[in-house]
Amino acid sequence: MIVVHDPSELPAGFAPTVVAIGKFDGVHAGHRAIIEKLLVDAAACDARTVAVTFDRNPLATIAPEHCPEQVSGVGQKIDLLAERGLDATLVLEFDKRLADVPAEEFVIRYLVEGLNAQRVLVGEDFRFGRGGTGDVALLRRMGVEHGFAVEVVADVSSAATGCDGGRRVSSTWIRELLTAGDVERAAKLLGHVHAVRGVVVRGLQRGRELGFPTANLAPDLEGFVPADGVYAGWVRARRPEGQLGSGARYPAAISVGTNPTFDDVPERVVEAHVLDRDDLDLYGRTVDVEFVSRIRGMVAFDGLEPLIAQMHDDVEQTRAALR
Repeated sequence: MIVVHDPSELPAGFAPTVVAIGKFDGVHAGHRAIIEKLLVDAAACDARTVAVTFDRNPLATIAPEHCPEQVSGVGQKIDLLAERGLDATLVLEFDKRLADVPAEEFVIRYLVEGLNAQRVLVGEDFRFGRGGTGDVALLRRMGVEHGFAVEVVADVSSAATGCDGGRRVSSTWIRELLTAGDVERAAKLLGHVHAVRGVVVRGLQRGRELGFPTANLAPDLEGFVPADGVYAGWVRARRPEGQLGSGARYPAAISVGTNPTFDDVPERVVEAHVLDRDDLDLYGRTVDVEFVSRIRGMVAFDGLEPLIAQMHDDVEQTRAALR
């Protein structure tokens, strides 16, 4: 998949295209419904597929006080979109200049002149342009004028089940589940295991001293960090830039929190103990930490012996969860 930040960066002759526009935070089931329709339409039209998205939630620029934490970072989002089989993703920098672009100009600049879009797919709540003045009705009127069709892809929801009030799949719902530590239900809505991504840094080395060395992620990681606790999951060591493949994956017991037994960690930390490996050197490497299931909440222990006993139990529960 080609990743560009302006349509001019696309190869000559890339168009015509079928385009899907959205934040695509988490690339969850609702987003995948749009993307699957995009792929089918592009095959029928013999066109290229393009996702148009942003380098941040637009609210981070427009109303930062109301901007929620993102389910996935922009790097993670790009990788998830690539896995869907798209030809290209256009990642627009949502700064104040882009926020001030009138809706009509956005359509001309990016969809008509930039991508030569033949079809444009959006979700039911799609808004665009300065002040959110652009909507599906405007997009359709401009489509008639400039020769592209517009399709609104219906939300994916639990309405047919009668459960959870027929709630639509959204990043908000996923954040709520992750905040509660329910990574398994979040994975069902996402369609993939939730993960965070960051660089491995040196911690206090306490895990090594206790016989459970951990890979600690730097605080400026990508992705929504779930509730404090211990999780079964995987550590995926990413390959250096330019190398193909996703890198090695290792089973791990993952801890999220501030280490209340010692009460000397001021910020929440994500650290992963790779099972049965004491020879890994991951310092300075970028890794994905994938959360499969929650083992327990975070508690303070009365001394080292009960803590170490619990850590042994955490490892065994992790083995069982990952079988």
